[in-house]
Amino acid sequence: MEIKRAGSQPSANGPSEWFTGDVRIDPLFQAPDPALVQSASVTFEPGARTAWHTHPLGQTLIITAGCGWAQREGGAVEEIRPGDVVWFSPGEKHWHGATPTTSMTHIAIQEKLNGKVTEWMEHVSDEQYHSGERKGC
Repeated sequence: MEIKRAGSQPSANGPSEWFTGDVRIDPLFQAPDPALVQSASVTFEPGARTAWHTHPLGQTLIITAGCGWAQREGGAVEEIRPGDVVWFSPGEKHWHGATPTTSMTHIAIQEKLNGKVTEWMEHVSDEQYHSGERKGC
């Protein structure tokens, strides 16, 4: 058994190669080999979001605070709120983040495949991001 005490792992700023805006990543766990799963709590300040990306084995998001948006390639921007659980299928190109006026925090859970958990792509354009403004929050 291993217990990770709250506050025992340092927070990190989301790298600008992967995110637009102010993002804080708080690691939760990375299971030791041979387990594949890892998780982090990610907080997006208003207007912040991920770049487009995929996960080789999929990703689950559990929204814990605020209000945000998520979009899969070819789909509409969807509102996400606390208590919502979002599943992105393996290889599904997507992004997620806060709305322009509200921060959002989620727990992200994903698994490694051949040592890789995420394939990062281009940034979400302002035009793509603002297409969600008709959504509430």
